[in-house]
Amino acid sequence: MKNHLNIMTLKNTFLFWLVSACMTSLSCQSQVLPGAENTKQYIKLLNGKNIGVVAHQASLISTSDKNIHLVDALLNEKINVEKVFAPEHGFRGTADAGEKIENQIDNTTKLPIISLYGKNRKPTNEQLEGIDIMVFDLQDVGVRFYTYLSTLHYVMEACAENNIPLIVLDRPNPNAHYVDGPVLEKEHTSFVGMHPVPIVYGMTIGEYAQMINGEKWLTNEINCDLTVIPIQNYTHSTPYKLPIRPSPNLPNEKSISLYPSLCLLEPTVISVGRGTAIQFQIYGHPDFPKTDFSFTPESNFGSKNPKHKGQICYGENLTQVKSPNKLELRWLLNAYKHFPQKDSFFLKGFERIVGVSSLRKQIEEGENETAIRSSWMTNLELFKKIRKNYLIYP
Repeated sequence: MKNHLNIMTLKNTFLFWLVSACMTSLSCQSQVLPGAENTKQYIKLLNGKNIGVVAHQASLISTSDKNIHLVDALLNEKINVEKVFAPEHGFRGTADAGEKIENQIDNTTKLPIISLYGKNRKPTNEQLEGIDIMVFDLQDVGVRFYTYLSTLHYVMEACAENNIPLIVLDRPNPNAHYVDGPVLEKEHTSFVGMHPVPIVYGMTIGEYAQMINGEKWLTNEINCDLTVIPIQNYTHSTPYKLPIRPSPNLPNEKSISLYPSLCLLEPTVISVGRGTAIQFQIYGHPDFPKTDFSFTPESNFGSKNPKHKGQICYGENLTQVKSPNKLELRWLLNAYKHFPQKDSFFLKGFERIVGVSSLRKQIEEGENETAIRSSWMTNLELFKKIRKNYLIYP
């Protein structure tokens, strides 16, 4: 009997370790790995070349015990990084939205940092001189007016014009699980909307780069020599928590999920929480009816001069709202309804953000959400068909 028990114990122990090993293996297999972490696929393409890197503070590679910036990782691999090109908010991600970024020298790496925000949005021929390959690694959030898409466009165009291959290190899109919103009309093209896509387009930045090429959106329909290093173990419905904020005013998952909808309030008189610690999770105005919830915007990281600075704003706290699976219009409509001076509600640039001429008029005329949404459907369905041609992930 004793031997029998020992044998059973050994069997149970073996089965425990076997199951544990299998679960560990499955966990490893299912871990989402951004393209930047798939170093074997792209380091060999960079050896012996002069490299330009488009990066910001979220261009990270995870190791067993820490996150390391892509530029530092490349330098550790003895890759010859010549220059870093920085988008809106800068290389270290400390600048306000819309704040002019100057060229500078990075304190850590001593590399020249070329700003791609302000007057110089596209790398010049002179800035690309001597560069053999460009590497692009920006964390997108899947929204048309998030300017990293425009930076992608201009980098692709500059690379195509200078016969420089571009490697895009793909990253998960935290808003990739749905496609919604009005498709941009050509007359509202700007740096916060360069292409005929809806507000939420459901693609990673690597997939989007393929669409820019495939739809011939670059000047003179030129084509960029593009390589996308894909994300591993990823689908468009895979939940993914960003390890670091992608820009100063998107501090957490909730703000990122509400950003597409609440940003519709940015070109109005309403505050969306800039100058607080819960940006893009609240909205309000000093002239709203007094409620139990209020906030006072003040200067802080990422917002030196927020809207309604120092004034008590009354409004709505959305920190406990379920993350949307569509572009929510209810907060925009509710804000307009409760704002007393209707004729001063919209600010210059509203159409530039929403991308269509009709929405302001629809709201002013009291159309309901169902009617407004139905006006998007034809162009939205057409985009979804085009989108399918460029998807890398299910």
